[in-house]
Amino acid sequence: MNNSEEKNITVNRKAQHEYFIHQKYEGGIVLVGSEVKALRQNKANLVDSYAIVAKGEVWLINANISVYDQASINNHDPLRQRKLLFNKSEIRKLNKAVSEKGFTLIPLRLYFKGGKVKVELAIVSGKKKYDKRDDIAKREIDRELQRRFK
Repeated sequence: MNNSEEKNITVNRKAQHEYFIHQKYEGGIVLVGSEVKALRQNKANLVDSYAIVAKGEVWLINANISVYDQASINNHDPLRQRKLLFNKSEIRKLNKAVSEKGFTLIPLRLYFKGGKVKVELAIVSGKKKYDKRDDIAKREIDRELQRRFK
């Protein structure tokens, strides 16, 4: 695998549907060995997970990395809080964005990049029901146009 090559572990498909994505950031994540092994087997789920900024650090909450079957009794807690690695200027931007009303941090995907696990974090705002319906209608129209042009 080249350093620039990326391999998706998991993608938060629900995020596209539930939120307007305003800005994306790439950061590292602090993991233990059994978590990395589980991620290599694609045993992760980002649905209902989010991130918070606390005391100048970014934390990933509710991200489920399943236990690694071959690990010893010292296996990890699947739902533990995990620290995300960003530089200070990025953390300031994230903190400023989250302090505004209606914005939150949602992980969009986990992936390997150059042998390291990375998280794509996005600043998002929630969609209303009518926004979701509009998106579905646009998608249906696009599909119909694609069928007709084939």
